[in-house]
Amino acid sequence: MATGRTHRPATRSRGIPEATVARLPLYLRALTALSERSVPTVSSEELAAAAGVNSAKLRKDFSYLGSYGTRGVGYDVEYLVYQISRELGLTQDWPVVIVGIGNLGAALANYGGFASRGFRVAALIDADPAMAGTPVAGIPVQHADELEKIVSDNGVSIGVISTPAGAAQQVCDRLVAAGVTSILNFAPTVLSVPDGVDVRKVDLSIELQILAFHEQRKAGEEAATGDVADQAAPPVRAATSSGRKGPDGDMPAVMPA
Repeated sequence: MATGRTHRPATRSRGIPEATVARLPLYLRALTALSERSVPTVSSEELAAAAGVNSAKLRKDFSYLGSYGTRGVGYDVEYLVYQISRELGLTQDWPVVIVGIGNLGAALANYGGFASRGFRVAALIDADPAMAGTPVAGIPVQHADELEKIVSDNGVSIGVISTPAGAAQQVCDRLVAAGVTSILNFAPTVLSVPDGVDVRKVDLSIELQILAFHEQRKAGEEAATGDVADQAAPPVRAATSSGRKGPDGDMPAVMPA
């Protein structure tokens, strides 16, 4: 079976823009859902809506893959699943190590999405001696002293860091020195890596802060809209008798709108 050490994705050699690469997993997720429902074909408009992008951007992205669909029919779902999976490197085995098996690390180890996308958790590593040998998600935790040997023995090129911030850079340095060239960082800190090493950072607190900003802005807009409405509303005057009589009695001096 091929491993991440001997095969690299073809995206860069093909000149696919990074923005397109970032959207390919969104398309794949939407296509996988369609495949699970046995949907044979999908239009660019339907797939774009499911992925949360506009259809023109989707068609442009797929043109980089050499996939243009069929007029009046759309895209073949199964073929696109294969095509995007191949482009992302998901048709081969990618052994992954997770370093830092606290609450977050354990949750990542138990995440079923890794295996279904071609990522095999090869090892779980933690610096706490008391954790050594403890099974998490059916995998025994190994001590951090074995990190370099684990990376070498399993041909690992992707590492996941879920340690406290203070330990993350040291762990990163050891992973890189051992041959890891891609890192997914969950630690709340910025990692320094040499050229040729890719880092993707996942910071849940930053994402929540961004959401808080949007919530605050929406609340401000709603308050401003309410103030404008209050200022624009015409005053309501109480109806008074004008002394004139209508067929049903006194007629109000100001008729209600």
